[in-house]
Amino acid sequence: MEFHRYFEAKVADVRALTDSAPPPSFFSALSGCTFVNLRSLTVYDVTAAIQLLPDKQCASDPIPTRLLNDYADVVAPFLVELYNKSLQTGSVPALFKAAYITPLLKKSELDSANVRSYRPISNLSVLSKLLERLVARQLLDHLAAAKLLPELQSAYRAHHSTETAVLKVLADILSALDTGDAAVLTLLDLSALSSV
Repeated sequence: MEFHRYFEAKVADVRALTDSAPPPSFFSALSGCTFVNLRSLTVYDVTAAIQLLPDKQCASDPIPTRLLNDYADVVAPFLVELYNKSLQTGSVPALFKAAYITPLLKKSELDSANVRSYRPISNLSVLSKLLERLVARQLLDHLAAAKLLPELQSAYRAHHSTETAVLKVLADILSALDTGDAAVLTLLDLSALSSV
């Protein structure tokens, strides 16, 4: 119960601090670049996505990933029906939105009796994650085909990671130094707010 109150207060603090933030701004996509709706999924899409699931899971997930993988050919047609209905109606089953929250000690040397020493880990069910991955695949394919992702964006792209971002920054610094220019790097580390 103490964990629940603590994490709920943290969320309330963040919401309170961002209440007065200006609304997000958007820019128009290039003409001819439309994405009207998601295409229907096939048994192959779902089976392939199941096979790519990592062999790990939340202990409280009702369907073990290994079991889902072992019986993908049996389960996939039912999931196709469920997922396609979700895509057609634009709604996600309420059970897919429920997360299993596990408190995890931030650092081993912290006091395990203090709730402030923990961070919440939210795990959605494997079926929810699977739908998420299938939708993300279609969105990323569209963004890549329409050239809507910035060339140097590393997040949410295949074959890109924090390492590619760091390599780009390092290459820019070395290039500046090689040409005799000065190079300055400023890093900002935002940490979670503490509830008082």
